[in-house]
Amino acid sequence: QVQLVASGGGLVQSGGSLRLSCAASGLTFSSYSMAWFRQAPGKEREFVARIGWRDANTRYAESVKGRFTISRDNAKNTVYLQMNSLNSEDTDVYYCAESGTMRVVTTREYYGYWGQGTQVTVSS
Repeated sequence: QVQLVASGGGLVQSGGSLRLSCAASGLTFSSYSMAWFRQAPGKEREFVARIGWRDANTRYAESVKGRFTISRDNAKNTVYLQMNSLNSEDTDVYYCAESGTMRVVTTREYYGYWGQGTQVTVSS
């Protein structure tokens, strides 16, 4: 069974940076991609970024393009989210997720395994 452990969240000032990590175990040949989503209290969980395990194809939400970078280390089965130029609107709980879908997908129903979430708080 796939297990995902997210880490790296914390409190940062506006304009600052954080790097989130998601360590995956139990992956099989059917795992195609990883993604980060985020969710604020009372709001829908929204897509942030995704990356393919095999082709490193990336996709970003418009709100984070140019500021966030998703990457992966296949040897460590770990995915990262480098977040720069953070602002208060980035304050959320961030979740990593795994998909067995070959296509590039950005909606949560295609992601079957989820990490526990890590809180990111940006102070102004």
